[in-house]
Amino acid sequence: MKRGRKTNEANSSSSEDTTEKESKRHKAVERKTTVVQSPDWANLLQDIILQVFQYLPLLDRAHASQVCRSWNQVFHMPDLWRCFEFELNQPATSNLRTTHPELIKQIIKRHSNHLQYVSFKVVDSSKESAEAACDILSQLVNCSLKTLGLISTARPSFMDLPKSHFISALTVVFVNSKSLSSLKIDDTPVDDPSLKVLVANNSDTLKLLKMSSCPHVSPAGILCVADQCHGLRELALNYHLLSDELLLALSSEKHVRLEHLRIDVVSENPGQTQFHTIQKSSWDAFIKHSPKVNLVMYFFLYEEEFDPFFRYEIPVTHLYFGRSVSKDVLGRVGLTCPRLVELVVCANGLRPLDEELICIAERCKYLSAVGLGECEVSCSAFVEFVKMCGGRLSQLSIMEEVLIPDQKYSLEQIHWEVSKHLGRVWFPDMMPTW
Repeated sequence: MKRGRKTNEANSSSSEDTTEKESKRHKAVERKTTVVQSPDWANLLQDIILQVFQYLPLLDRAHASQVCRSWNQVFHMPDLWRCFEFELNQPATSNLRTTHPELIKQIIKRHSNHLQYVSFKVVDSSKESAEAACDILSQLVNCSLKTLGLISTARPSFMDLPKSHFISALTVVFVNSKSLSSLKIDDTPVDDPSLKVLVANNSDTLKLLKMSSCPHVSPAGILCVADQCHGLRELALNYHLLSDELLLALSSEKHVRLEHLRIDVVSENPGQTQFHTIQKSSWDAFIKHSPKVNLVMYFFLYEEEFDPFFRYEIPVTHLYFGRSVSKDVLGRVGLTCPRLVELVVCANGLRPLDEELICIAERCKYLSAVGLGECEVSCSAFVEFVKMCGGRLSQLSIMEEVLIPDQKYSLEQIHWEVSKHLGRVWFPDMMPTW
């Protein structure tokens, strides 16, 4: 009997030990499960947090940085501050977005040496906003920018500043950034001496320069850039800066092939602006050196000012007329622009452009985009134009009011005929009724 009792006690003790072990095991599993269900966000790898932050808007990123110390450290990592756009306006007079002054102070204090791709967008026309942009520029003494853009969405802004103040701020960037590759400074008081500073410090790296509507730059100033910046691939400027010497400099053996040249031909005072003529030999040398260049020309002239243009063949590929242009000029376009890819005519008048369009279709074998504004063309001539161009017309924008019905086609019939030759469904644009 005693032996039986001992055996029972032993079995009971063993069962209790097993139960206790099972209980401990279940508690351990519960603890592990709890850890999985409630992760410690602060211990996430910084690389993962950095990738998440890169997809967040700045404001959301700032809010996320307040979660913990680790996330705040990621918020200030250099990779997140290489690219930044300063938006500037006067909050007292505008409800548009603006970069908070405290954030600007923090960027200058902690991240100016991290900035590489920077733009300043003045979203109002106030002189104060342009001054604020210059004040920030003048403090970037530790920067090494690769791209810089000064953008005025409501002009003039930068042109309202004293030239010396603007040049002083811009020179800070030119001197300290030894690898500037892209510079956009349209509508600014930049001048020849400041361009020389740019060239002296960034001639080996500059690839893109946009400087339309910069009245203090002379042909000699832009020629200095072309002579020294042999890696320049994209250039945008006003016609008064274009010269035979500039085209020849861009065509030298030392210079890389230009990929994009934009020229704005602008007249503010009709009859008072004298436009010079570029020699055909200069254009020929230029296109021989850069045969695949996109030559874009915007014309904002009055009819009597077109006389120096389209008198001989020029290698223009994209042509935009922002003001009314005569039948005579459009006729010359067909005869002198064989490389034309895109043509946009804002207005012409009340004389149909039938012959001119047919000529353009015959001579411009690469034409693939056309837009006609306040013009007139007969339905028959328009169908013939589309038939000659065929399916290469990837863009065709014509207001219905432009088309004049005739004996062959009505407005109801024309879209079927044009669609057939384009190889896709096409309708003329309709004037909104509201």
